[in-house]
Amino acid sequence: MTKSQKLYFSLDVVLYPLLFVVFMWLVFWFEIRFGRDFTSYGIHPGRIEGLRGILFGPFIHGNLKHLFNNSIPMLVLGSALFYFYRPVRWHVLILGFLITGFITWCIGRPADHIGASGIVYVLASFLFFKGIISKQYQLTALSFAVVFVYGSLFWYVFPTDSQISWEGHLSGFCVGVLLAFLYKGTNTLTNKKYDWETENYSPENDPFMQQFDADGNFIENKEVLDQESENSTLKKDVDVIYTIVKQKKD
Repeated sequence: MTKSQKLYFSLDVVLYPLLFVVFMWLVFWFEIRFGRDFTSYGIHPGRIEGLRGILFGPFIHGNLKHLFNNSIPMLVLGSALFYFYRPVRWHVLILGFLITGFITWCIGRPADHIGASGIVYVLASFLFFKGIISKQYQLTALSFAVVFVYGSLFWYVFPTDSQISWEGHLSGFCVGVLLAFLYKGTNTLTNKKYDWETENYSPENDPFMQQFDADGNFIENKEVLDQESENSTLKKDVDVIYTIVKQKKD
């Protein structure tokens, strides 16, 4: 198993998601500090200039609550992506970023769509579906953890609130599913192979299997039996030769 196929922690696992979140907060601070409003730089469907929102929109947020609600899942899910899916993490993040924004521009209402929630939905759906289809217990466990913590996100892919860009959520969710199946054949982890699964496995040489007799019964006093067997073998190998000497009569 190569290092890229092992689960190991490195600084970049948290660093890159954290930088993404920090940049979101810096943009929000800049708006408040200098009295600016970058909402017009969000994704605006139907307008050519609205395409710039694909790049800028995820870093713009309407208020502090909006920013906070996206920061925590972005950091948690982003770190999970970078830790568990190291070989494909940048592919998923960049493709999810661009494709989600473009689909939102295609299907969204004629309004300014801002916020990183579309990226959050990409991460959540990718982590869930990729873990389920991977058939690896670590990734499957991660899938259930995502559902347990962020399962309520599913309801916001529907138009429940006019103030929420459900189009961005739906786009991110679908893109995450698409990427999970796109990288279905990419094994980010190597399944452990036990000795009995190898081609050269021999039950006779297996210390564990040697604890059982031919009928599958456990040998409780194997060491005693081995010693007796060894002693018996030694006895068989010893030849005792008797010489009879007749005593002469005077």
